[in-house]
Amino acid sequence: MLGLLWLWFGVVHAAMLLDGGWREVRPGDTPAAVLEQFRQGQLAAFDPSLLHSFPREGSGTWVVLRPQPPWVDEERVLTIYPPALGRITVFDGEGPISTLALDQAGGGQPLGHGRLAFRYPASVPASTLILLRLEPVQGLSPPLSFHLESLNAFLGHDAHWLTLFSACFAVMLAMALMALCFALMLRDNTFSWYAGYIFCYALIQSIQTGFLFHPLEATWLAPSASLLESAGIALSVAFAALFMTRFCELQRFAPLLRAPVLALAIGMPLLALMRSTSIGLLVDVSQALVDPLLILGALLMLLTAIVAASHGSRHAWFFLVGWTPLLALTALSTAQLSGALPGMGWISDASVVAGAFEAIVLSIGLGDRALTMRRDRDMVRALADNDSLTGVLNRRAWSEGAEALLEESTGRPVALLFLDLDRFKLLNDQQGHRAGDHALIEVAEALRAELRPSDLLGRYGGEEFIAMLDGVVQEQAMQVATRLCRRVHRLEIPVNQEFMLSVSIGVAMRTSIDTVEMLIERADQAMYQAKVSGRNQARLYDRPPGITDQAWPRVSEVEP
Repeated sequence: MLGLLWLWFGVVHAAMLLDGGWREVRPGDTPAAVLEQFRQGQLAAFDPSLLHSFPREGSGTWVVLRPQPPWVDEERVLTIYPPALGRITVFDGEGPISTLALDQAGGGQPLGHGRLAFRYPASVPASTLILLRLEPVQGLSPPLSFHLESLNAFLGHDAHWLTLFSACFAVMLAMALMALCFALMLRDNTFSWYAGYIFCYALIQSIQTGFLFHPLEATWLAPSASLLESAGIALSVAFAALFMTRFCELQRFAPLLRAPVLALAIGMPLLALMRSTSIGLLVDVSQALVDPLLILGALLMLLTAIVAASHGSRHAWFFLVGWTPLLALTALSTAQLSGALPGMGWISDASVVAGAFEAIVLSIGLGDRALTMRRDRDMVRALADNDSLTGVLNRRAWSEGAEALLEESTGRPVALLFLDLDRFKLLNDQQGHRAGDHALIEVAEALRAELRPSDLLGRYGGEEFIAMLDGVVQEQAMQVATRLCRRVHRLEIPVNQEFMLSVSIGVAMRTSIDTVEMLIERADQAMYQAKVSGRNQARLYDRPPGITDQAWPRVSEVEP
């Protein structure tokens, strides 16, 4: 962003001094007569270096420029800024010699990116009067300024301008395309509205600066540039309002202002449709309403962002930082249309830089939104997958993870540990459920600390825990189970005056035909055998010959 600002300051430059005069075109005018009237002081004087509004109705306007000394007979270029949408004809004392317009270069003339330009060879005396005719245009015509500079200075400034604006438009389009990608990946329309807004704003600025026509060479769009610009303004406001509604979460943080913002999103496109019709009344009404609605809409969105930010919307601050400079420049640009601020000719260029700045800020805000959405999703998933009391996986989440682990670990040894707390029912009965819950939490923390992060640990139900260990052979599995027994017993959680809380663990090793349910069943049976053998120990599933699974003791037969 600092690089863009540096480039922008490089565009501002000094030019040769000019005097100027103007009047409206009358029937029977000749170039020689207009120049003579200027010499006699009969034209309205103005300062060509400042922005000035000229009437463009009727037959147009004559403008005469007089270079001031010192004169140097060298190649020089007359530039007209900002580039007017209508045509401007350059005359000498006898007649027209060139026509300047956005949709043509002017017969060998320099393109003048961001400006209309006419080149005077060194053979033309530097003191020669310059005569221009501003052809009539429909709708509002922006104020114009005129500058005369050497060819070398013009080429340097032109290259600087082209570099700056290419960078700004590249930033805006890159941010819009990135937002579209996120919209498709996250299925969130917030990113789509943002992309639409940035694209429309870039279109507006490319028309107003002439970038769309030179260097992009879309001169075939010049006849419909005015209609394109008005449609782009309407859609940009609509997209901005829709984007703001979701991005700043107006339903939550500014519910009373949400309806007016959405009404703005609908109203601006309707005005654009009215203007595009051939019905005179609708066109007049739309032209009368568009500027007031633009101003009120911009202020409404600024107020809404302030309210949402003050009520806790984090992303409303991003909107304010990006939107406020652009709003200020838009207000200044609107004031210039009425003749104010004639010396601030940099506002039009600054609006493009501000657009790139806003695109960057809002993209950062969208990135923050994406991270927030991911964090919230992960939090919801954690709440759905984890046991609310102990924080380990619940039965459903553990079963899903175990199924996936078995599929991924083909060919590797897998051990399943089934854990049941000894005499937990007695602890609950004698000390209450609160003590039981506290014991479960401590046991879960101890188990989690002893196992590897990659091991699946879950609460299977009540006082039962379950763990699946990937890549662990039988001997290692038994060592782990033994350590868990000791770790729980060292917690020294009293059941009553006679017993401390302990755990019995059954261990089962995966075979090639095992499912998760089969592993659980075998480990469960081994755990019951551990209880029969005296509790607080681990047993490997190893069914004695002649003993069926149904003949093994159940926990109800060994737990009081």
